[in-house]
Amino acid sequence: MEYAGLLGSVALLIWLALRGVDIVFAALLCSLLVIITNDLPLAQGLTEYFSFGPLGAFTFAGKFFLLFAAGAIFGRVMGASHAASSIAMALIRRLGAQRALLITALSCALLTYGGVVVFVVIFAMYPLGLRLLQEADIPKRLFCAALALGAGTFTLTALPGTPSIHNVISAVALKTDLFAGGWLGLFGGAIMFVCGIWYLEQQRKKALANGEHFVAGPRDQISSVDESDYPRWQIALLPLIAVLGTILAPRLIKMAFPEALAQGEGPFIELLQFANSQPIVWPSIALFCGTLLAIVLFSSVRRNAFDVVGHGTQDAIMPLINTAAVIGFGGVVTHTSGFEGFVRLVLESDLPPLVSMFGSVSLVSAITGSASGGLQIFMQTLAPAYLQMGIEPAVLHRLATMASGGFDSLPHCGAVVAMLTITGLTHKQAYRDVGVITVVIPVFATLCTMTLASVLY
Repeated sequence: MEYAGLLGSVALLIWLALRGVDIVFAALLCSLLVIITNDLPLAQGLTEYFSFGPLGAFTFAGKFFLLFAAGAIFGRVMGASHAASSIAMALIRRLGAQRALLITALSCALLTYGGVVVFVVIFAMYPLGLRLLQEADIPKRLFCAALALGAGTFTLTALPGTPSIHNVISAVALKTDLFAGGWLGLFGGAIMFVCGIWYLEQQRKKALANGEHFVAGPRDQISSVDESDYPRWQIALLPLIAVLGTILAPRLIKMAFPEALAQGEGPFIELLQFANSQPIVWPSIALFCGTLLAIVLFSSVRRNAFDVVGHGTQDAIMPLINTAAVIGFGGVVTHTSGFEGFVRLVLESDLPPLVSMFGSVSLVSAITGSASGGLQIFMQTLAPAYLQMGIEPAVLHRLATMASGGFDSLPHCGAVVAMLTITGLTHKQAYRDVGVITVVIPVFATLCTMTLASVLY
């Protein structure tokens, strides 16, 4: 019953998401199914495991509310000021409208590799992406796939040195550095990027042949102002540069003054300590700085700044609640005996160590719908066993990190739910392309990289 309830609840959540059922209701219903079939205490399951536990919905919502709000406000201001449209048109003039998907993927990749969290990238890129798609007349569903390629694949799990939470989790657990397994990561990352761009281009051509067009959603803010009234693209870039510059400032300071910082001297010590200890608050401050600069620079939003900011805050609510509900479902799942049994089953199998490792990370990430959550559980409970099997720490670091970024992105993944909510699309409309980009291609790349690792090591 425990296994049937666990598998059935995950399958039901995926089915409901694909059918377009409200994700909050779906997550609650499936959590209740898990609680009943696994004989968990009802009150504790709903109020602690689902709501306020370490992986609880409201724990997540409380932790990330400021970031979601700051990101939504910044996105709204960049859209209402026509700054995003100005940047988009400048890119189109230089690179061509037909390269809108490549522009989106590369822009997102640069942001995430620079340390900007995925949710911020979605909010920051969406106003820009809308105008790119409108000019190129590309279906909106492909923007989601391009955004997912740049923000949620190779820069999060494969490329060495990425400051993503996934890379950090592995480095802390295995006592390696962020560049561990560098050549393997470059190999796998190249496969993800090349295959992803090829797929997007094929889908763009197919959509063009089938007569598909860009259709704006009811909440989309696309400027109808004549292009001559846009702010100059150089000025429009300044708020985005301010956000990135603020986020990257601690790293740049650390690179510029390594000796002084090593000795605990210099005026920037407290700033660095605060920034490094606040991975959510610091990016939020950066987004608020960008928003303030945009309001100062652009008179079109300065006249009604409070209204624009208020609407931006409201834009954050549904993505936050939807994502939190799915995270809460994962919090219930991790307390079941069925989940523990699945983990033991994979660990005690007679499969080769690398294959067993891939299976265990993928399984945990798939059930929880979270790459970081699945990787954290794996590193805390299973990683020592695989080190004892003879897998080198650097190889385990890179392959486990890459494996976490495959089956985590099934339809109940919190980041997927957030992206679709923000863009105003349903799973039925956009998930097929997103699934190929975030599940099929990363899994293929990870298996290819495992094959290379088995030859080299």
